[in-house]
Amino acid sequence: MATTIDSSYLLTSTQNQPKKTGSSSLGKDDFLKILMTQLQNQDPLNPLQDKDFIAQMATFSTLEQMTNLGATMDKFVKQNQLLEASALIGKTVTYQNDQQQEQSARIKSVSVKDGNVLYQLDDADKTTVAAAQITKIE
Repeated sequence: MATTIDSSYLLTSTQNQPKKTGSSSLGKDDFLKILMTQLQNQDPLNPLQDKDFIAQMATFSTLEQMTNLGATMDKFVKQNQLLEASALIGKTVTYQNDQQQEQSARIKSVSVKDGNVLYQLDDADKTTVAAAQITKIE
């Protein structure tokens, strides 16, 4: 029984595809595509050595662990930002408003939006200021 090779994995097929824009780094999916292409196009009389295959799988495992670690660190940093900012609740801050005037108010609550820490003040206007606007903490 003859095994056929999927033509989408052949080198000529992949060279003719338009290059995708975006990230210039390889991800897990890209690594698996390269590995599958290599396995499908290997010489049947000289197959991939066991040690080479194990080394590639170890590289893939390391890549996956690093990706997961990066995602976990991102979550940790966001939670840590909120935790650190919450220490200011109840403190009086001096900040610059939109007209570049200094005003003071007590911090009522803290939130994170799009990676930026925002402080809601306990004033009549329920003003929200970013950390960069605060000039003094009492």
